[in-house]
Amino acid sequence: MQQREQISVFDMFKIGIGPSSSHTLGPWRAAQQFVELLHEKAVLERVVQLKVLLYGSLAKTGKGHGTDIAILLGLSGDDPVTFAVDRIDSKIAEIRGTHRMVLGGTHAISFYTDDDLLFLFTESLPFHPNAVTFQAFLDNETAVSATYYSIGGGFVVKEGEQSQHRAEVDLPFPVDTANELLHWCRKTGLKISEVVMENELAWRSEQETRKGVLDIFRVMQECMYRGCHTSGYLPGGLQVARRAAALNKRLIKGMPYSDYASWVTAMRQTGNGFQNILDWVSCFALAVNEENASFGRVVTAPTNGAAGVIPAVLQYYISFCDGFDEQRIIQFLLTASEIGSIFKKGATISAAMGGCQAEIGVSSAMAAAALTECLGGSQRQVLMAAEIAMEHHLGMTCDPIGGLVQVPCIERNTMGAIKAITASQLALQSNPDKAKVSLDAVVKTMWQTAQDMNSKYKETADGGLAINIPISLPEC
Repeated sequence: MQQREQISVFDMFKIGIGPSSSHTLGPWRAAQQFVELLHEKAVLERVVQLKVLLYGSLAKTGKGHGTDIAILLGLSGDDPVTFAVDRIDSKIAEIRGTHRMVLGGTHAISFYTDDDLLFLFTESLPFHPNAVTFQAFLDNETAVSATYYSIGGGFVVKEGEQSQHRAEVDLPFPVDTANELLHWCRKTGLKISEVVMENELAWRSEQETRKGVLDIFRVMQECMYRGCHTSGYLPGGLQVARRAAALNKRLIKGMPYSDYASWVTAMRQTGNGFQNILDWVSCFALAVNEENASFGRVVTAPTNGAAGVIPAVLQYYISFCDGFDEQRIIQFLLTASEIGSIFKKGATISAAMGGCQAEIGVSSAMAAAALTECLGGSQRQVLMAAEIAMEHHLGMTCDPIGGLVQVPCIERNTMGAIKAITASQLALQSNPDKAKVSLDAVVKTMWQTAQDMNSKYKETADGGLAINIPISLPEC
């Protein structure tokens, strides 16, 4: 019998650096894993030359997504959770300028990025479009090589292995599908978030899980706040103007605040009108993804390209639905993570495999489900909200202009957030007994759609807006 995939809340929500979970965070982790492999084989100090080969989507949009930057930092022994984002440019400039890399932070080798880090635009490997091969040549003229696949959301699989390496545990409530999740909820009477917490106890204590989830929220919060107070233009050459800061300034109407908590108090005083809340939700989502596009610290939710949807909907809940409470925030994120894991197990969260439906669509479904539970919806209404949100993202392509996670990616986060809130409201006002479509049917349909989708709409920048919009347009 095939082993069930075990996914923790901290697999779905990972702290990292933008702009892409599959093209930045995944390759960064792959580079770290290769350095670890060299350590395990006790050959790191014997490496005299290193080659990195990028295939498929990693090659085609790697420059725009910072894949080369991520790999250089990963090979240098830096970690995306702790590395200071304001040091990225200087560190990369030093490696490129000196043609020298300190492998694993301890062993210096010559490294010429033009010759040793190769973008193989016309080559692809069969397992997954996001592939990278590392080749380390040793002083005895032998070599150590390994290929890794960045399968979306920062998940990395080494060739020859079926999943990320982690010791299996006995989960009290194993879940692969929405129907299985509903079964456990009915059998135990637990909410979805409570089922998730019980499973998390197989890995660590409840106290550790709660602290970890609040750490995830803190990074989301800091990212959003920073994005709402940073203006200027995004890097990459499109000259995309940041909008969140100006929008925040208009919406706050001069009300004083000094930190996140007082900012929440101030925004509540701006009113509960539909247009005002709509603008705030857009502001939240724009802020996160403008930070993501600027190589800022973000949380995969479940990916970097869709990182703004869940924080935006969570912030809506905090600011306008009286959700500013640690327990409610934990409940929100636990519920969201379970829906994301169902999509990963039954379909994909990789745009290179499924188009943007796999990123914005999944994040919208996660946010819709989380909001619905926190607003008092039943377990079936929670699943219904997730289904509604994804149903109206089916077929969404991934066609980043210039290979950058900017246009149309940033605005799509605002759309995904609004759809999530709408889906939640529809589910809360509906009787699940009369639903015609199940969440499992939508997951299956999304995967079938992904398989049918032309590769030019899967994060390759070979089709759609990516080829129909001149990258020099100032209004982009």
